[in-house]
Amino acid sequence: MVTQSGTAEVRDAAEPPVPPATQGGTAEVRDAAEPPVPPAQQSGDDPDEIDGPPSGRPRRRFRYTLPGAWVALIFICLSFTPSLLPRPGAFQGFVCGIAGAIGYGLGVLGAWVWREFADRSPRPTRGRSWQAFLIVGAVALLASYLLGQRWQSQIRELMDAEPEGFVSKLLLPVVAVLIFVGLVAAARGIRWVYRWVADRLGRWMGRRAARTLGWVLVAALTVMLVSGVLVDGIIGVADRTFALQDTTTSETAVQPDSPLRSGGPDSLVSWDTLGFQGRNFVGQGPTAAEISTFSGADAPEPVRAYAGIASAADVEDRARLAVADLDRAGGFDRGYLLVAGTTGTGWVDPAAVNTFEYETGGDCAAVAIQYSYLPSWVSFLVDQTRAREAGRALFDAVYEKWSALPADRRPKLYVFGESLGSFAAEAAFSGEFDMANRTDGILFAGPPNFNTLYREFTDGRDPGSPEVEPVFRDGRIVRFASDPSSGIEPVAQDWDGTRVLYLQHASDPIVWWSPDLILHRPDWLAQAPGRDVLDEMTWIPFVTFWQVTMDMLEPVDVPPGHGHTYSQEFVDGWAAVIQPPGWTAQQADQLRAIIAQEG
Repeated sequence: MVTQSGTAEVRDAAEPPVPPATQGGTAEVRDAAEPPVPPAQQSGDDPDEIDGPPSGRPRRRFRYTLPGAWVALIFICLSFTPSLLPRPGAFQGFVCGIAGAIGYGLGVLGAWVWREFADRSPRPTRGRSWQAFLIVGAVALLASYLLGQRWQSQIRELMDAEPEGFVSKLLLPVVAVLIFVGLVAAARGIRWVYRWVADRLGRWMGRRAARTLGWVLVAALTVMLVSGVLVDGIIGVADRTFALQDTTTSETAVQPDSPLRSGGPDSLVSWDTLGFQGRNFVGQGPTAAEISTFSGADAPEPVRAYAGIASAADVEDRARLAVADLDRAGGFDRGYLLVAGTTGTGWVDPAAVNTFEYETGGDCAAVAIQYSYLPSWVSFLVDQTRAREAGRALFDAVYEKWSALPADRRPKLYVFGESLGSFAAEAAFSGEFDMANRTDGILFAGPPNFNTLYREFTDGRDPGSPEVEPVFRDGRIVRFASDPSSGIEPVAQDWDGTRVLYLQHASDPIVWWSPDLILHRPDWLAQAPGRDVLDEMTWIPFVTFWQVTMDMLEPVDVPPGHGHTYSQEFVDGWAAVIQPPGWTAQQADQLRAIIAQEG
């Protein structure tokens, strides 16, 4: 007889036949007139067959099926299409590898589904079929690579980015192969575990039940390992690594000798507890003399207050401590008060705070707190809860003190947040009228796509306005701009009272990344592209998601005005929100030059 693994087995004539039910729990009764299935067609001969018990015979590790290879080729070719930012060779290789692995998996799955409907086993692939694939594949890959290089050059020219080096291009095929082979091997490892589990379960239950339960168990185990062991392990290592960095100090940060700064004389917050970014926040910034030179009038030294993770036990205590130090330094006696949301490590864009201090003539104070050791790209994924809690705690602590002051003695209250800092700061408000009622102005830059209010404003935009620069309820309170120096829509509409402004570049991956990109085309890719995005960018299932994911890592330092860099836009953004008296275009140009030099 022929065993399930496809190998013939000679039985002693005297040996009683083994009943079908005892053959690994998966044997089926064949019609005696039905010819035996050749070994090449047996279930299990296909290295990527989804179902079927382990055959027991060794397989070549790097053997691939033709249906999977064809779909993988299509996905790899599509991965060369342009996205938001330039991609160096290693990043393009990663996109190629993961797109190819996804395509291969879809091809294998499609072939299996087709065989199930046709009720037949896999057939051996003819050599000519592989020869045709290799020829077509070579031509398609070369054409896609050349087109991809052309698109990448166009993106770099559009953003005035540096051209890619030759060595970087050489990394592309190496990284692509490593990622593709590794992911396919990992998937086969999971499938082998499933088959092993199903085989063991098949000794106690029917084949179909064993297969179903086996998939459930292996899927649950995989999810737990990835989300629990792997992710938690990576986060733990990152947290310890960046906690160590938090004890260091930047060469450009100097401990203040002014009582107007946290960490300085008479401060309630020790310099050593501020953390790396906290020391940058209070140990840098324009001096009173520099602000006076810019404004042409005498300027006071700005107040800056900050509390790091080591400054207090929890986020509420940290917020209260920062506000107490702000009050001690006279922050509530200034004309303007800024509450700044921070990213994971406690970073606040110095260009934003410096610009605020220049445009208010130094008669201002700023306060912020740290809530994590993790950098933005990790906090973006795992620190959202802590960011939300920190944003609410800080604003509530400031507002409690601010609202208790006599109305004629209160400073004008402003809020700022960039990237995850906008998520933290936005969490303190319930909607546009809450923003207007409790602040004098808000500036958010590069908001992540999952920001609650940002999504509410964007999804509820007026009909006909594009997602890359939406208009929300005629721009009565909330407005959006990519380049505020060229006007903020709707220009003809009055913008009275509190102004809330979101800065978002069409090429900023932080703004546009979303898990929905996997299977759904967003409006910003169905509409006309923004000013710094190629017309050739299009949505492709699975592929676009990984392209934008790689863009989030900011593989290329693009000049201001593109990607996730907003330093120059802060000048006109703050001018629109604060409305400094007598502000001129000449002052804006001068301040942009100062901010560029400081950056």
